[in-house]
Amino acid sequence: MKKILTIAAAMLAISACSGQNIEPNATPVKVASLAGNSPITDVRPAEEVSVYPSRGTAIERTFAHQPPLVPHRTTYALSTKKNGCLTCHDPKKAKRMKATAVDVSHLKADGSFNNEYYFCDQCHVAQADNKQAIIENAFTK
Repeated sequence: MKKILTIAAAMLAISACSGQNIEPNATPVKVASLAGNSPITDVRPAEEVSVYPSRGTAIERTFAHQPPLVPHRTTYALSTKKNGCLTCHDPKKAKRMKATAVDVSHLKADGSFNNEYYFCDQCHVAQADNKQAIIENAFTK
């Protein structure tokens, strides 16, 4: 009996969706894309590869308390269970890895990493020289 009711409910659901009317004189929806007005069939040239600064070169901070920018790619695994940034930036490993240690504001009183700060990419961004501006920016100091 349960099987018959399930089949009947499925048939009713399918038949309820099949009789929708399409308006004959509907206006087309205009959608703007970040890629510009090129049809999908167009082949665009590959975008420029991001260029990261040479070792030891850092971009100066532009305002007080700005989180430091990252001089390398930022595609490491980040979760509450595994933080790829701590592979090099853990205070116990940073000197050996020649990396900047995590700031003390991100540590607990016992010196262990505070997992509330696991999502490093939220504040720290890569300082790559990207050739293509994705969003217009009129920022001035």
